[in-house]
Formats: sequence, C-alpha cells, structure tokens
Amino acid sequence: MMKTNWVTAEEAVKAIRSKDEIVLANFCAEPRHLPMALVNRAEELEGCRIFHITPFGPFQHKMGNPGMEKHIRIATPFCGRRKMVRQLLREGRADFYPASFQHWPKLLKEGDFKSDILMLTVSPPDKNGYCSLGVSVDFIFAVLERPCRLVMAEINPNMPVTYGRSFIHISDIDYAVEVNDKIFELEQFTITEIERRIGENVASLVEDGSTIQIGYGAISEAAILFLTEKKDLGMHGEMVPEHIVPLVESGVLNNSKKSIHKGKIVCTFHGGTQKLYDWLDHNPLIEMQPCDYCNNPLVIARNNKMVAINAALQVDLYGNIYADVIGLEDQYTGSGGQIDFALGCAISDDAKFVTTLSATTGDEKYSRIVLHPTRTDNPYAPQIPLVPRYLADYVTTEYGVAALKGKSNRERAASLIKLAHPKFRDSLTEQAKKAGLLSTK
Repeated sequence: MMKTNWVTAEEAVKAIRSKDEIVLANFCAEPRHLPMALVNRAEELEGCRIFHITPFGPFQHKMGNPGMEKHIRIATPFCGRRKMVRQLLREGRADFYPASFQHWPKLLKEGDFKSDILMLTVSPPDKNGYCSLGVSVDFIFAVLERPCRLVMAEINPNMPVTYGRSFIHISDIDYAVEVNDKIFELEQFTITEIERRIGENVASLVEDGSTIQIGYGAISEAAILFLTEKKDLGMHGEMVPEHIVPLVESGVLNNSKKSIHKGKIVCTFHGGTQKLYDWLDHNPLIEMQPCDYCNNPLVIARNNKMVAINAALQVDLYGNIYADVIGLEDQYTGSGGQIDFALGCAISDDAKFVTTLSATTGDEKYSRIVLHPTRTDNPYAPQIPLVPRYLADYVTTEYGVAALKGKSNRERAASLIKLAHPKFRDSLTEQAKKAGLLSTK
C-alpha cells in the first residue's frame, strides 16, 4: 500500500505543477485550507485549472485578482449564484461546462478536464483504515478511477460518517492534512408567505406512497411544510434538505413503498447546518451513491410515483422552463440535476416533474410567466431554456397549478396565464392572441 504523507496544506500543494487540473469536492465537502494554499502560490504556476461547484471558501475571492486566470482558471458546470464566479464567466476569465449533474463524472473521468489532482474533506480513518466521504460522494469516484495523479485530503473529525458508496482508504490518500474545522454550512432561506402558498400547491400533487426529490431553495423546500399528513413517502434525490428530518422522525417519510432501495433515502450530497450533519452521522437510513447513478434518468424512472420538485426563474407560454441563466450572459447557477429529473420523469409511467416559481420578480415589477423572453420588457429575463417544452409537466406559482403534459399550445398558454399575477394576465392574453396561441374571438 502507498504511504500517506501527513503534511500541512502548504506542503501538500507544493506537489502541484503548472498545467495541472485540480478537482474540489462538491459543495459543503470543499476543503478549507488546501484551495487557499493553492491560490496563495498561484504566481508560481501557469495554466492550471480548478473545477468546483458552488465554492464556499475564501479562496474564491482571490480568483478575481487581475491575471489570476493565467495561473489558475476556474472551470465549473454550476456557479451556485456566486458573484465572483459569475463575473469571471462574463469577463471570459473562466470556463463553463453546460452539463447536467449526471454527466459531471464522465467529464472528469474521460473528458476535457484532466483531473490531475483531487482535493477533498473526509472523516478520520476507522479501525480498518477507511475514511468516509461524508457529505459529498457525487463525482469523487470518477476522479479516483481516471485515475488522478494525487489525492489531497483534509482529515476532519467534524465530517459526518455516511454510508453507501462513501468510503476511501487512507492508503489512497497521498497527502493528508489534519484539521478540526466546522464543515461548511449551507445558507438557510426564510420561507415567505408566497413560498408557503407555492409549497401548498406543490404538496397537493404528492400522493401517498410517492418518492420525492426536492431541489435546493426556499420555494422547493416550502412544499415540505405541507407533507405532514401524507403517508409512506420515500426519497431519491441529489440532496437531503434539512427540513425533511421532521418528516422522517414522524414516520411520514419511511421509504417503505419505494420500488428500489426500499427503506433507504438515496442521495449523492448534502448541504445544511450542523444540526443536519449531526443527524446524518452514522445514520443507516442514508445511502450515498455517485451522481451518475443517483441522477441517471433510467434509475430515476424506476422509482414508484416519482415527484421531482425544482425551482425556475421563468416559464414561457409554450412551456419552456428557464432556470440557470439571467439574460444571456449571467450564468446564475447551472443545470444541476434538473434536466436529469425532467428526463427521468418523462420516461416514467407515473412520475410528476414539478416546476415551482413565484409569479413575479421580488419587486413585483416583472412577470415570471412570459409569452417568450424576447417579448418581455424585463431586461434581465432569462433567454436560454434549461428544460424544453417537450419535457414540461406541472408548473406551480402562488396562484395555482398548471398541468402541461399532453396539452396543446393553446391549452398550455391559457393555463399558464392563470398562474401569472392578476395585473399581468390581460397583457399576457393579448400577447398570446397576437402570437396565435389563443383565439382572437
């Protein structure tokens, strides 16, 4: 077995060479010290790239320094609303990969990104030498299988031990850095009255015995508040939202009716507060799987009564769903798993793909239900659809639910206009008539 070198972060990153491509563990499993140590020696390097998803650590702020992209350039398929990453992409100083979550492992294992170095956070080794990947499994094994040249890990006793395909042996770690920091925590949203109304509408679509997936964000998570009277729910999704814990503790979400992985919550990463991490630690209910399994549409479609709940920025009257870009140039987030679950639900016999959004922008100045992005006066209207109209299913706002699957353009337009804020309905109706979507009689 290979000998693990126990070093400081600064000593570990000395092994990184010019033109190396570095992968950071996803989301809250991002190491705290290794990325900063790397960017602190950026001027010694040329032509490196760093792959990350929604960065949390302070290293991200240094990535905006003038000329940094010549030394270390960001590459990402998901900006996670981070202002610095979005700015670098707008300026052409970073690389964006339009790939869904299911395909990130293939990109890192076989694709353009070479995955020379892996940086991650793991739990201390157990008596058999195995460290848990904790809150992030997703694409880690793809990088290990390429294989990467070096694995650098922060060994952190605060990383919860999770089960499933979630372990790496200490002998597979080339450079180990002992730390004792809190795991990054995910920002928690205040759920507004509008979001509660949307959540109630979403919950009306969830039948007893359904398997649910809930995307990140207050609108999607608000639905959880209205699932307390349901029976025998299961979960198969990318992450476990913190608000789901009471449903498990009350027995509402017991996974007993699942068609695959019965009795288990299947997911690929987590993000929350310490309260969630304490609940996850050594919890046999949770089964972690890589995202090319968890988000494979064929696997998603095998789940009984799948209900996938994801947020959007805008929906047009044809049914196209816009969720990741503001305008044409501001890459706000990325596909994540939204398109994976849209495809999985589309090939299932009994699934529901639910899109949630508020009827207006936060200031109520612009409608989020539009005829088409080119026919709105909102200068920030998203222009590139994430989910095409052919995969659209249910859409919810605070004003109700529209069922789009199997409906004509005319029926779609009429039902979506009812979801708009009342002050925009007349103008949307007139626009729809001029576009031939509604009858002029």
